[in-house]
Amino acid sequence: MTGSTTASGTAAPRSPDTPAGPPAHHGRSGALVLAALGIVFGDIGTSPLYALQTVFSIDDGAVRPTEGDVYGVISMMFWSITLIVSVKYIAVLMRADNDGEGGVMALTSLARRLYSGRTTRTAPLVILGIVGVSLFYGDSLITPAISVLSAVEGVRVAAPSLGHVVVPVAAVILTGLFVAQRFGTGRVGALFGPVTLLWFGALAAAGLAGVVRHPGVLQALSPTYALLFVVQHPGTAFIAMGAVVLVITGAEALYADMGHFGRPPIRRAWFFVVFPALTLNYLGQASLLLRHPEAITNPFFLLYPSWAQLPMVVLATAATVIASQAVISGAFSLSRQAVQLGLLPPVTVRQTSERESGQVYLPGVNAVLFVGVLVVMLSFRSAERLATAYGVSVTGALVVDTVLMLIVARVLWSWHPWKIVLAAVAFGGVEVTFLSANLSKVAHGGWLPLLIAGVVFTVMTTWRRGREIVARNRRLQEGSLQEFVDELYAKGLPQVPGTAVFPHPGKETTPLALRANVEHNKVLHHNVLVVSARVGNAPHVPVADRFTMDDLGHTDDRIWHLSVQFGFSDTPDLPEAVRQACAEGLLDGAILDAPGPSFFLSRGPIRRTRAPGMARWRKVLFLALARNAADPTAYFGLPVDRTVTMGSAVDV
Repeated sequence: MTGSTTASGTAAPRSPDTPAGPPAHHGRSGALVLAALGIVFGDIGTSPLYALQTVFSIDDGAVRPTEGDVYGVISMMFWSITLIVSVKYIAVLMRADNDGEGGVMALTSLARRLYSGRTTRTAPLVILGIVGVSLFYGDSLITPAISVLSAVEGVRVAAPSLGHVVVPVAAVILTGLFVAQRFGTGRVGALFGPVTLLWFGALAAAGLAGVVRHPGVLQALSPTYALLFVVQHPGTAFIAMGAVVLVITGAEALYADMGHFGRPPIRRAWFFVVFPALTLNYLGQASLLLRHPEAITNPFFLLYPSWAQLPMVVLATAATVIASQAVISGAFSLSRQAVQLGLLPPVTVRQTSERESGQVYLPGVNAVLFVGVLVVMLSFRSAERLATAYGVSVTGALVVDTVLMLIVARVLWSWHPWKIVLAAVAFGGVEVTFLSANLSKVAHGGWLPLLIAGVVFTVMTTWRRGREIVARNRRLQEGSLQEFVDELYAKGLPQVPGTAVFPHPGKETTPLALRANVEHNKVLHHNVLVVSARVGNAPHVPVADRFTMDDLGHTDDRIWHLSVQFGFSDTPDLPEAVRQACAEGLLDGAILDAPGPSFFLSRGPIRRTRAPGMARWRKVLFLALARNAADPTAYFGLPVDRTVTMGSAVDV
């Protein structure tokens, strides 16, 4: 009978559906808050550059700088930030962390775990998660372009003769930002934190000065002005909602970046620094418009005295670089999670922090984002034109998060139905209105994020389906591992010294590399270890719960099967996993003796056929993705000088 033990001494490993505890975040609290300020809040923190200006420029001035319209718009902005960011994301959704990780992929995994084993329920959740992350990628391409352009365009206010340098300067700045990604979000955050703190200080100071000049603007914080604006001008208010949403751009990135710094630093930075500064600045801009309606051309920069405008252009440019960092970091986190969940091809992942597991750098994703951002910026060439395209992806992602949050709240948090209904109306009602208002802008640039999301959705669903077909066809070629091992013992093949490790999806079938090695070389290594790396729904799995060992039913067990359970935010380092299994006493430590085990990858070419299951064009796309996927040697951390690739062709 097949034996099975675990590192923790129990008969079976901890279920992959059991959430692990959140990772510990080290370091001083103040330093983490400052670093989080530099990474997480750059996007939402630079919205004052263009949000109010965009509202008053839509539909050829449908919203006018009168007291009623200004108070109504500011009230809508303030309560949108309060409801969506402060309540939904900071107070509620950040409780839905998946072992410390946030973002739509972590939320999807958490919802899937609640319906474990019920495929009819989990499949729609996966599709919904793919839609959410696809929309986030649209946001990730537009945010850096619109943020940097809006800041550099301040030159036209401070020095109109330099207006022609806006796009080239923005391109240089963005190039430097993407080049700096290799140094990691921790180091970048430590650099950006003080700059961001200065930025929010400047926002608050200018806003406070405007409020002092016109204290009556504080009345706009009352929700009655928003309601009155909607009742008196329903059509105009609906159109304005399409631009008001710009004040909450970055909320999804804020949630996705939670794994980089943890929940407490983000909450403290928001309530003590970011939220007050944003509120004051929007009030200050409103005060300026009431006193000088002509300032609608650029209320942000005109809020400052002329001597401070050029320095603010420099500071705003630095702040928008930081805004871009927020979505780039979020894209890295979501991409790694998507790879681990089988929604994207394997990519190279570099851990950039020894202490914070969520801080990663993905060179391939960074390159794709860089090219995409430059194409977007050079195509639209102005922040005003980009603003029309911005809201669709943001609002779509907000709605997806709300749907998944309601599922988690009902099943995991056991919310009463009335709470679910209240949250659906309060959050979903506002967000669906935002989304509806932005869909009216599809023909005027809103098609861009939908196009980006469509491309990402197609790539993810194609890769997921292609993997299923290839895995099924490989299983037919591989045959039973148990029967193959029984045949090996019956044949009594000659043994060669050393240990051979065969990475393989499971213990049910035989690694193609093992079959090829036996059939062609007619020998067997003294120790044979089949290692199956699985990725669970939890982001992190403790070492003590990571392993399951099988001796495949032979008393002179020299052929083993080792199951390794990784979290979707863990680095799938197989050599390190083997060393950990030896340290846990599951494997003979002698297999680590110099020169160490050899690794045999089962990797053959994938052949495109006319077999049903996937459209022909999708098969072409799948093959292109497979050819450009990260080398398994690097993905699993295998030593290049001791890794051999063997196998046969697999059809798709």
